[in-house]
Amino acid sequence: MTAGGRLRDLVVGGRLLLNGVEWRVEAIEPQLGRFCLLHEDGRREERTIRWLIQHPDVRQVGGRRPGQRERAVGQPRSRADLTEARLKQAMIRAEHVREAATGFRDGHPSRARPGEPRPAYDPDGTTLTQRRQAKVDELGAMPAHEAEVLGLKGLGLRTLQGLTALEGESLLLACADGRWTRRRIGHPSVTEEIRQAIFAVRKECGPRSRIGMRAKHRLLHQYVRESFPDFPVDKVPSRWTLTRVWEEWFGPGGGRQRYLRTAEAAAEAGVGHRFVVHRPGQVLALDSTPLPVQLRETVFGEPVTATLTLGLDLFTHSLPAFRLTLGSDTSVDIAMLLRDVMMPLPMHAGWGEDMAWPYPGVPAEIITEFAGHEVAALPFFAPETVTTDHGGPYKNHDLVEAERELGCNILPARVLRQTDKFAVERVFGAIKTLLFEHLLGFTGTDVADRGADPETDAVLTLTQMEHLIATWIVRIWQTRKLGEYAPVWGPGEDHSPNSLFAVAMQQGGWSMQIPAAELYYQVLRKHHVRVHPRRGVKILGLWYHDDALEQDRFRGPSGRGGKHAGKWVVHSDRRDRRQVFFQDPDDHDTWHTLHWTGLPAEGEIPAFSDTSVTELLEHVRRHGLAPRSDEDLLPILIELLTATTPVNQWPTQKTRRGRASGGKRGRSARAREDSRGRAAAADRAAGEPPAVEEAAPTPLPGIERAVDASRRRRREKAQRREPVAPPLLDDILRRRSLFLLPGGLGEDAPTTAEEGA
Repeated sequence: MTAGGRLRDLVVGGRLLLNGVEWRVEAIEPQLGRFCLLHEDGRREERTIRWLIQHPDVRQVGGRRPGQRERAVGQPRSRADLTEARLKQAMIRAEHVREAATGFRDGHPSRARPGEPRPAYDPDGTTLTQRRQAKVDELGAMPAHEAEVLGLKGLGLRTLQGLTALEGESLLLACADGRWTRRRIGHPSVTEEIRQAIFAVRKECGPRSRIGMRAKHRLLHQYVRESFPDFPVDKVPSRWTLTRVWEEWFGPGGGRQRYLRTAEAAAEAGVGHRFVVHRPGQVLALDSTPLPVQLRETVFGEPVTATLTLGLDLFTHSLPAFRLTLGSDTSVDIAMLLRDVMMPLPMHAGWGEDMAWPYPGVPAEIITEFAGHEVAALPFFAPETVTTDHGGPYKNHDLVEAERELGCNILPARVLRQTDKFAVERVFGAIKTLLFEHLLGFTGTDVADRGADPETDAVLTLTQMEHLIATWIVRIWQTRKLGEYAPVWGPGEDHSPNSLFAVAMQQGGWSMQIPAAELYYQVLRKHHVRVHPRRGVKILGLWYHDDALEQDRFRGPSGRGGKHAGKWVVHSDRRDRRQVFFQDPDDHDTWHTLHWTGLPAEGEIPAFSDTSVTELLEHVRRHGLAPRSDEDLLPILIELLTATTPVNQWPTQKTRRGRASGGKRGRSARAREDSRGRAAAADRAAGEPPAVEEAAPTPLPGIERAVDASRRRRREKAQRREPVAPPLLDDILRRRSLFLLPGGLGEDAPTTAEEGA
């Protein structure tokens, strides 16, 4: 097992250093893909092997193995590091050493040169010490300029003793002067001030248009002059030195400014590294696109548009999961898609045996036993890295938290880099040409290519389209030849997503991890709230309650510390706001469903999303029905108290005679207030209204009471009005006639024949 090259093997009893903390491996369960860690203080933690492989800071505790050498600093030297002249000098030095050791320049009698061995170095008549001393005398008698050029000046007996113990390549490198291949120390003229100035100039050149190195050198002078006034101007490196340093530090920089900026942003985000995908689930690409087919909604039968979200495995090019959403997708839909990738797809109605689980190595009976249903021929796995674009739902913090909960690494695609997720873009095009173009209601790629009336042609519902896409993926896409997407180890072979997944199972194995049903709750949005007595929890403006919250363990703050100290974690599904979910702190496998307190009997209120709640609350605020704080209601409360219990009626403010200045009316009001207070206390204690002599009418809700009052006022007003007979038609015509003369000429005035005519 390897975790970033730092972990060699995982054995029981071994010690691991995780984030600087030492743990001991207590148990390993390879059949379940998990192991148990034990801390020195007695803590135990169960982790998966996949989690250990992906851990960024893991080390294996222990010393060096027997026979293992200490790691040398830097790469070793070789004869290739020497120039041709220096190599000749080192070879001459090695020849002198070999002659002193063996009597022959090449080190063996079989390769003896003419005149060898010389009398002073004959191994048959001299000892090794005599030959070494003769070599020291010979080099000492050599002219000084020759010995200096060959590097043999000052060669002593002790040096020869150390060199004669070496042979071959080691002897040649030992005879080479270390100054010839010494490590580079950089540019001495690049001081800390110049280094700071170079990075400042590079940062300034990023958002600017492209400029030459001469302009950058002038900016370097300007920065040094303004930031370091005491720095000598003659110590600033030249333009040629700046060019070399710039190329060594930042590369040649031949790219366009737009691409250089996006590449720099990707490097800062940690996504600028090259990925080599070599196993299923290593990289899962996600993307969304408008579905190019009009659908029919099932309520009114109107044509609607949908969004198609795909998950593509970059190694096998399988489509392990997809989602269809009316309108636009949300972070919850994408989180559930990641959950679908990890879950085996159940067989649909009408699917035959050719669409059942076919992969070798893992029998279908075992998959069916663990999953609880018959599994279709579609791979499922735990995604390790998720790459997405920069759309709003993909950058949502709730989705990021869900991806971390699933143990996924997040790898956003670079801006303006279509090559980062070109595979999923091509899949969208392939599905359009292979499936969507043949369906009624197809809208085309562009508005100009759209049909006369695709809305009228729409016949498929959302459920029918989901079944059609799932059938097409399992039966056609997973068995279709990939073409240019063949693996690198088999460029001339024909492969499909199913065959690549089967080969990967045989090469590296396959970890069957079927998550529990509780995974649905874990990927939902988290809210850190407090539990209010008898009211429950308040989530995004709505109150939720369940009888489980009435237990004593939930009455106080939770034991959670840190940023959300004393609060409880509640999960909500923004698609259905009728209930939220609460994990039991004592039993993590138990989840409590908290229902909305305003929810009537089951089935009377349809599902509503957070958008509906937002619109409702906005409507309430516009009509003045928004809740008011205690500070806003304080003046009204003071007015009520002044009318019922004024200050002069307080017991401590009464007159000496013991009589209240308010009289009997004031005392009665005070008694009513005391009675209401006791009734409220009884309601809180027993939950039932106090017994009264006469049954009081049940108060109506605020909205119904206002409607009844409005109807009553209109009815009373109509009853007080006396009935009046309608006017005659002749009177109405005369009142509105334009031919009547003003003044005293009315009905009794004489009318001439001309006027009458």
